[in-house]
Amino acid sequence: MSNKDSSLSKEHQKLLKQFKKQISNPHSSKVANQPENKNSQAEAEELEDSELFKKALSGVKPIDNGNIAQIRTKPSKKVDAQTLAKRAAAEGGTEQELTEISDTQAILNPVASQAALSYRIATLQHKVFEDLKAGKIRWFEAVDLHGCTVEQARAAVLQIIQMAKDENQNVIKIVHGKGPEAILKTYVNGWLRQHRDVLAFVSAPENQGGTGAVLVLLKRAEKNPKYKQ
Repeated sequence: MSNKDSSLSKEHQKLLKQFKKQISNPHSSKVANQPENKNSQAEAEELEDSELFKKALSGVKPIDNGNIAQIRTKPSKKVDAQTLAKRAAAEGGTEQELTEISDTQAILNPVASQAALSYRIATLQHKVFEDLKAGKIRWFEAVDLHGCTVEQARAAVLQIIQMAKDENQNVIKIVHGKGPEAILKTYVNGWLRQHRDVLAFVSAPENQGGTGAVLVLLKRAEKNPKYKQ
């Protein structure tokens, strides 16, 4: 036998041994090829998990958010003074109060533009007045008198007081401004002091208008003889 034949026979013997090992251990080839198939196996497992998740969610309905209550605090309103004045003229319900309130008496006691207004009846509790002064009592509605004539401002003040009484509310806010002559501020100060339903009023805290507005405390509607049940 030649050297070439002997070398071929050795290669044949080597291949034969490998073939015998594969027959006796069939998983050895899979182990050898595992690195190559690692990515495809991971993708298959991920796909299988996704299918299982979809099956687990079958029949599950999303939560309906339509029945969830929207909790919102009702903001305090600010009404237009000229609208109030027109409403008062149309309803004609403040004629008696107009005759009871004197513009002359109001203008005879002028106040300075930066002056802090303060008034209370003698029987009002000190604690209530201090809470009003500190802005701790929530006001029902506010009216801004900027741009009004004296007649419009008077009607608007009386109308917003009546609105509060109708709603059984007892605190309102009146924005009178603090111009150089403080005309409307002087009138508001005088009108409120004459009104029989006003228990107290005080210039608002700085964050609510300061000396350009007043917080007014009114009698409760049930205590008002004019209140209609």
